[in-house]
Amino acid sequence: MEKELKLKWGVNIPMRDCVELNATVYLPGDVVAAPTIFTLTPYVADTLHERAVYFAGQGYVYVAVDCRGRGNSGGRFEANINEDLDGHDIVQWLSHQAWCDGSVTMWGGSYAGFNQWMTLKEFPQALKTIVPTAATKPGIDFPVEGNVFHCEALQWESLVRGKTPNNFIYDDISFWKNKYFELYKNHLPFCQLDSVAGLPSASFQKALSHYKLDAFHDAMDLTPEQYRRIDIPILSITGHYDDDQLGAMHFYQKHMRYGSQSGREQHYLLIGPWDHSGTRTPKSNVGGVEMGEACLLDMNKLHTQWYDWVLRNGPRPGLFKKRICYFLTAANEWKYADSLDTISNETRCLYLNSFHGQANDVMRSGSLDESGVLQSVPDTYTYNPLDTRPGELEMNSESFVNYEGWVTEQGIAYCCSNTALIYHSAAFSKNTEITGHVKLVAWIEMNVPDTDFLITLSEILETGESIRLSQSTLRARYRESLREEILIEPGVVNKFEFGGFPFFSRLLAKGSRLRLIIRAPNSIYLEKNYNSGGLVSAESAKDAKTATIKLYHDSKYQSQLQLPIVN
Repeated sequence: MEKELKLKWGVNIPMRDCVELNATVYLPGDVVAAPTIFTLTPYVADTLHERAVYFAGQGYVYVAVDCRGRGNSGGRFEANINEDLDGHDIVQWLSHQAWCDGSVTMWGGSYAGFNQWMTLKEFPQALKTIVPTAATKPGIDFPVEGNVFHCEALQWESLVRGKTPNNFIYDDISFWKNKYFELYKNHLPFCQLDSVAGLPSASFQKALSHYKLDAFHDAMDLTPEQYRRIDIPILSITGHYDDDQLGAMHFYQKHMRYGSQSGREQHYLLIGPWDHSGTRTPKSNVGGVEMGEACLLDMNKLHTQWYDWVLRNGPRPGLFKKRICYFLTAANEWKYADSLDTISNETRCLYLNSFHGQANDVMRSGSLDESGVLQSVPDTYTYNPLDTRPGELEMNSESFVNYEGWVTEQGIAYCCSNTALIYHSAAFSKNTEITGHVKLVAWIEMNVPDTDFLITLSEILETGESIRLSQSTLRARYRESLREEILIEPGVVNKFEFGGFPFFSRLLAKGSRLRLIIRAPNSIYLEKNYNSGGLVSAESAKDAKTATIKLYHDSKYQSQLQLPIVN
């Protein structure tokens, strides 16, 4: 027999500036006062109905709250701006309601994961724990990555424009692909994307004005002192292929860096083999790759176990044998560690090399060698911003995937015409676990003041099938810091440390090889760099310069791929 459920519709929660936020309250019918879970969402409260019913069935009060300016809430919606103070005021208001026992927690992923960190930032007294899932971090993973803008930033704005959801516009894949391609093929400035799409947007233009990390983004983070003050249990959740993993890991790693010992010891991390949506509803098949049945966690049940542990003195969830729980793909098993730093016990360096500079072809690629080289001719590729063949490949693709590709690396055929550098390792002599963050150190000379890089690492099975492991994007002028622009001096060899690769864990099969591809992200889905060294969002065909990229690997400049190996 199902438990009785009571709803309170149109509940108004007052904020300190007298704006009222709309909430729907789900009450377990047989409970007088209970711990209360809430979600602050820009996607309107109704989308949370299924989760709310579930948690109310577990004896919790669940409150779905529309962000200000969204749904039935008052005020004006400004993405990522008001969630800290609003979150604090919601917690304090909830804690004083007769149906709340004084303990408040949160649920939610992506934007609602970010909201949890922003609410904690204000330290409301009644907030007892948070479970930020796939938490986005503006300036780190959205709307930019490596200071390169994603076109999807505007597409997302279409979803949250006005008061009610615009799901049909947002989900019209054909419309967005055509608009992205229109901007791309006509070499229009990226700043005109909102006009091309018929969606003029002040917030999109505002985001473009903050094209590198600055105080605008810092306001959407905790300060070192705020990280030190944290003293409640936290469960962070992300996935190997979570689009917002960089954001989720940013918050986690900042807490590990600045937090007190007590705070760090209460922070748990769960990393599954999931994509963004899979962090809430796991799937075993991700991008055409079968991850294994063991990854199919019941996330509602896991959240309940966590809340019961913290709020009701229940047992600690059995999954958390240690503070870090991660999934090893291809082995179909969960593994555990005390910290990220203790997972791998070997850093294996594979040195980039080639035969007389031949590294532009899958069949005649460069190599990834365990021993360094003494002398070698540099490898070269070119990137012409006016070349639209990659975008045409993307437009002709039947599936709507982002520029990353999955099992079949999109555009790999194009990467055989001096537009990329490709390196392969020797076949692995035994099954080998790689877990953590890989890093590429590359010595590069360019003839232009700026360009963008897209680095992709894949496993190539003996069958020839490729499985993407991790990927990093970076604008050259930000090679030393995402906060500081240093344009390239043509003809000078510069050291690049590509460290923005997401965490992954995979058991590479005996006989598999690694494939490393270095190229320009010449894609309809990303802001295009025309290589002039100017304001990239304002560049167009008239600014285009063809980049010639030389990658060195000799006794002086030892370019290398660094792998975290678990023995």
